[in-house]
Amino acid sequence: MRLLLGLLALAIARPLAYAESHWCYEAQVTVSSMCIVPDQWGGDCQKNHQSPVNIVTKKAKVDHNLGRFSFLGYDRKQKWTAENNGHSVMVSLGNESRISGGGLAAQYRATQFHLHWSKELDRGSEHSLDGEHFAMEMHIVHEKEKGTRSNEKDNQDPKDEIAVLAFLVQEGDNVNQGFQPLVEALSQIPRPEMSTTMRESSLLDLLPKEEKLRSYFRYLGSLTTPNCTETVVWTVFEEPIQLHKDQILAFSQKLYYNKQQTLEMKDNIRPPQRLGDREVSRSRAPGQLLPLPLPTLLLPTLTCLMAGFLR
Repeated sequence: MRLLLGLLALAIARPLAYAESHWCYEAQVTVSSMCIVPDQWGGDCQKNHQSPVNIVTKKAKVDHNLGRFSFLGYDRKQKWTAENNGHSVMVSLGNESRISGGGLAAQYRATQFHLHWSKELDRGSEHSLDGEHFAMEMHIVHEKEKGTRSNEKDNQDPKDEIAVLAFLVQEGDNVNQGFQPLVEALSQIPRPEMSTTMRESSLLDLLPKEEKLRSYFRYLGSLTTPNCTETVVWTVFEEPIQLHKDQILAFSQKLYYNKQQTLEMKDNIRPPQRLGDREVSRSRAPGQLLPLPLPTLLLPTLTCLMAGFLR
């Protein structure tokens, strides 16, 4: 009877302990902490259209509807709030910035951006290109604005309620001045639930030059943190952001997962998920604008010019 009661107690206690624990990354697991690692995440996290994915660039089909983005309010200087939320640094963007175009069927409002990173400069991104990971990845998260869809019939489709612009980050030779306000703010928010006001900055300050943002990949997926809701239209830009090595390492050196500041915040990355039955599309990159070889296009012009000279 005592053995039976003991087994019943364990059976009851185990689900309770599991329910009370929180989700985490593999890097957060220690002997003293109980948390739910990525392969055990709940919600939609075990479904089939999850993110991130490895993008095989040669298999991505060109979609001629994926044109240029319009970045509305991205140039507006603001003093944002940066927060250590226990999983990343998240910057709240207020209500000033929006995107449209880029093959999106609606206008989206930017709500926040956050980053993923590692101390290793080739394993800090969640998405990968042809199996290659980058030092970091920045996600600018947007919510669909109601009443802006071009096709009212599509209002019933929830697969694009959120639009995330993903920017891969690699080591560069120079300090990226656009990122300095955020890097400087990190020392003010080492522990979870801490926040601070950044120096004035704009979203365009963080990004590559706008003419380099015409080449990107597109697929439908999910959030990369629980509950991993499958309502995200992803845009992964091919042109990486360049940060100095010291700027990249500042994220893992200044931020901690725990309030005791004993567990460095690093490797906050969800492993790649299976693409399954989905397809990845790509925009028409600037180098793809001419459908025929240049000599073929110039031949009629040269023929006309020669005919003129021979008259």
